[in-house]
Amino acid sequence: MPERILKLSQAVSDLASKRVGEIQVITATTRILALNAMIEAARAGEAGKGFSIVAEEVRKISEQIRTISKSLTEEMAERVGELNELGQRLVSHVRGQRLADLSLNMIDIIDRNLYERSCDVRWWATDSAVVDCVQNPTSVTRDYASRRLGVILGAYTVYLDLWIADKNGNVIANGRPERYGNVQGSSVAGEGWFQQAKSTHSGDEFAVADISANPLLEDKLVATYSAAIRKDGDSKSEVIGVLGVFFDWQPQSQSVVDSIRLADDEKSRTRCLLLDSRHRVIASTDGHGILEQMIPLQTEQKNAGSYVDGEGNTIGFALTPGYETYKGLGWYGCIVQKPL
Repeated sequence: MPERILKLSQAVSDLASKRVGEIQVITATTRILALNAMIEAARAGEAGKGFSIVAEEVRKISEQIRTISKSLTEEMAERVGELNELGQRLVSHVRGQRLADLSLNMIDIIDRNLYERSCDVRWWATDSAVVDCVQNPTSVTRDYASRRLGVILGAYTVYLDLWIADKNGNVIANGRPERYGNVQGSSVAGEGWFQQAKSTHSGDEFAVADISANPLLEDKLVATYSAAIRKDGDSKSEVIGVLGVFFDWQPQSQSVVDSIRLADDEKSRTRCLLLDSRHRVIASTDGHGILEQMIPLQTEQKNAGSYVDGEGNTIGFALTPGYETYKGLGWYGCIVQKPL
């Protein structure tokens, strides 16, 4: 709609300029005719005096019309210029606000999705098979725990795998050993998600890591959530191990950025993105720059907003608002739209 206002403003300006130009042409012709009439009246002598007066009046009127049309042209140019400037600001504001709202929608969907992951990992860490696998580690309890994790994976298809690690960081069971055969026996002792989960104070807490490619999961992108496994499954008891769950990030995040509704004329010039706290691309509608490209957002310490960058692109952004007990990781929804 704002773009339509600008087009109408320009159309009115063009039409007025055209009509004023036509008036000026007619006025110039009238002046010439008046001048010719005065010359002829002078030749006629006494008989042409009356006609000479009329011709002079016509000349004066045409001069007045010329002055008025010139003034109108100048005033119109000034007013139309101001109107166009205001229109451009309105267009920029409306477009930017819309992109910021769509960015918030993206990050809100992700927050709600990842909130569920934080609930899943805390819940499953209290599962009797998971607890028994660490508390009484035998081939029987490990095999049973793997089968139990496999059942969970069958119902929760958004995960690539679930791992059980003992207190020293050795992975002793996973849900898909037939697919990811190198997981069991590997060490995650140096992983941040393992160390953070071990350091939690109760079963109400969890840990989460930035999006990364996991080499033991075929280098697929994962969002890793973890929670401490505690003795007897009691949320206040000592930590005896850690459960790590690996959210299949690429297809899930891609579906979110691809779901943003854009007009047909916007799709080819618009890029919808999810950025981590460092403004690194972690999802993109075009699939480019994942974990490599940085978007230098000009947030001015605002949670949401928009601006036009040096290349004329409109940038809309929104900081994660979090959801329920999930506070978010400082991620952003972001949309970059090239000008028409």
